[in-house]
Amino acid sequence: MTDKVNVLMIGTGEYTTGYVNGGSSTSDKKVGVVALTMFDLRRLGKVGEISMVGTNGSKLPAIREHLNKNIGQVYNMDTSLTTYPGDNVTDRESYKGAIDALKAGDAITIFTPDPTHYPIALYAIQRGIHVLLTKPAVKLLHEHQNLINEAKKNNVFVMIEHHKRFDPAYADAKGKAAGLGPFNYFYSYMSQPKFQLETFRAWIETKESDISYYLNSHHIDLHCWMVGDRGVPYKVTASAASGVATSEPFNMVEGTEDTITLLVNWRSTDEKAPTEGTAVYTSSWTAPAKSEVHSQQYFHYLGSKGEVRVDQAHRGYSYTTDSTGFANVNPFYMKYTPSEEGFFDGQRGYGYVSLEKFIDNCQKINAKTVTVEDLDKRGLPTIKNTELVTAILEAGRRSLDEKRSIELKKDSNGEWVLV
Repeated sequence: MTDKVNVLMIGTGEYTTGYVNGGSSTSDKKVGVVALTMFDLRRLGKVGEISMVGTNGSKLPAIREHLNKNIGQVYNMDTSLTTYPGDNVTDRESYKGAIDALKAGDAITIFTPDPTHYPIALYAIQRGIHVLLTKPAVKLLHEHQNLINEAKKNNVFVMIEHHKRFDPAYADAKGKAAGLGPFNYFYSYMSQPKFQLETFRAWIETKESDISYYLNSHHIDLHCWMVGDRGVPYKVTASAASGVATSEPFNMVEGTEDTITLLVNWRSTDEKAPTEGTAVYTSSWTAPAKSEVHSQQYFHYLGSKGEVRVDQAHRGYSYTTDSTGFANVNPFYMKYTPSEEGFFDGQRGYGYVSLEKFIDNCQKINAKTVTVEDLDKRGLPTIKNTELVTAILEAGRRSLDEKRSIELKKDSNGEWVLV
């Protein structure tokens, strides 16, 4: 029997717990995703002990009560867990003690502000702990490359939570794209409503990240996955719109972008039949506050022999109530309504599947039935397979800051660099 994996969840915010600004999130993740999934995987026998760490212990009693009330009592689920730091302690490095309480072969999930991903992941990897990183993996290409090397050295599985790879429509489109000939054009758009600015106010004000890192990362990964080894990006030019986030009623710090677009030039790797392609990735967090979906998400992929389009937000399923009005619904992400037996019933949602795939493969690595190299070959968003995503995102940020195009190329050692 495969040993259970003990899991430490790092970060106590919306995606992990659904708890934001003193109560349940107003988004479509009112009870979060990570904690709910891990509690259910423990119920199913895949996960052992569960713990969670934040930086401000004074929030933890309310979060534990939120989890018990909105998950435990709703799904007849055990939500017991160990939390760090102490309830009256504030400690920005409390993750170290929490990781030290694990053993090699255990796992962590990292859903924290972008600049913290690298030091937390590195600390865990060097102690033999498997790591699931939210997107973007890291902000800088050289950090990403170092994590690739450290993961290989310590024989741990590091996966990026690019759950769009597990959306049935997106995954099918990826498969079909292989038969559409050389890549020619790609366009994607992803947005969130204005009220999300309040959710992320703390790290917006400290300029810890931007909307491109947060949202464009989804479709950049999808596109890199679709193109595969048939093409590579070589130039990134970024443009941004602003003025909404910095105005009333949000009054965000000067320089906050509302919408960021990356124009990326690609070329084929087939020297006998060289082709050029263009990709346009756009993301915004100043979409209408009362849109019919929480997040507009769609893309268009054009090859030399055909095209494929997916509109994630419109699955032909609508829902209207007196209190909330009209909404389009995506039932394939997470199902929050309980089963007839009263248990959680969302195991087929791709938000859940992404996390379960991570746990399953941690168990396989521990049991020595697969290697890290095997998993790199299986279409998973491993740290190695997502290097170009970070390269494009960093190039986009630098293009905005330096007001010029940034080139991607390989150096004399075969490593990707930005120039």
